[in-house]
Amino acid sequence: MTLLTAPHRRSRRGFTLVELVVVVLILGILAAVAAPKMFDTASAARENGTKQSLSVLRDAIELYKAKNGNYPAASSLTTDLQSFLKGPFPAPQIGGNQNATVAASTQSPIASAESGTAGWAYNQTTGQIVVNDASYISW
Repeated sequence: MTLLTAPHRRSRRGFTLVELVVVVLILGILAAVAAPKMFDTASAARENGTKQSLSVLRDAIELYKAKNGNYPAASSLTTDLQSFLKGPFPAPQIGGNQNATVAASTQSPIASAESGTAGWAYNQTTGQIVVNDASYISW
């Protein structure tokens, strides 16, 4: 008799399928909004890192000139600047040639990328160094 008069109580032990679908949809929307901003941030970080490396190289070249009276030769730039750099010779993190090699340039100022796979283009007469990529040559 008590079974008929007592209210039937059902205990809830988990989430319904509808609740799970709603949560997954909300997470998907948040990911779709946040992902492009996150990828743009990584690209901006690579550009900023390369700009910083370029600034360090330009300072090291000027320090070399102040100490020796002339700019270092393009062929030995990576070794000539070692005493002015903390760590290895940097490589650009952007562009098509992301390595720490240097291409000699006779352009003054350097207005176009040098052929080859060098990451940097350098004019030993003027001391100008740039990223060896047409998209970033004006930095």
